[in-house]
Amino acid sequence: MSPRSASVNEELRRRSRERLLRSTVELVAERGYEATTLGDIADRAGAARGLVSYYFPGKRQLLQSAVHRLMHLTLHAALERQPRTEDGRERLARAIDAILGLARVEPLLMRTHMAGILTADGFVQCPEQRRLAELLRDTVARYGSADVDADYPLLRALLMGAVVAVLLPGAPMPAARLRAELFQRYGLDWDLGVPPDGGPPGGTFPSRL
Repeated sequence: MSPRSASVNEELRRRSRERLLRSTVELVAERGYEATTLGDIADRAGAARGLVSYYFPGKRQLLQSAVHRLMHLTLHAALERQPRTEDGRERLARAIDAILGLARVEPLLMRTHMAGILTADGFVQCPEQRRLAELLRDTVARYGSADVDADYPLLRALLMGAVVAVLLPGAPMPAARLRAELFQRYGLDWDLGVPPDGGPPGGTFPSRL
């Protein structure tokens, strides 16, 4: 049997990494962070337990990479859904709705993710985070930013703040109110993206004649 080529080995490594990331999202969403072990993740992924340590320095870093991958896939799907558009304002609206939507659909997962970022573990730079950043930077550029290097970090911070506010234990902010604030900041019409049922919060957007 001839040895595998470098490209085949690279593809196998990519698939192994993705299985670990998918398994992490599934298990943390089901059981919570503390109840999920690296061994559980490896078993769910059908991988050797040592492979987890080969790719990731620890569970918190693995979780951040897994959530960044999920955010990237969710954002990409929202931006590319039909009817596809190149309109920068519509794409920014879709991006905001996609990230806020994740906070509603996966509250335990996203709360755990944000808690990790806000602790001493900090923000993990990884391939998944870089792909997410590239997509958000492209969204800011298409929106018409004259300074993407300044405007992308601001959008990222505003989205992170909105997610935290939606998920704040004991005092969550309504997602519709946070959406309205973000849309007003960026001059976006309420009916762009995927507007929630019930219309905008009272008095937030002017009536149309």
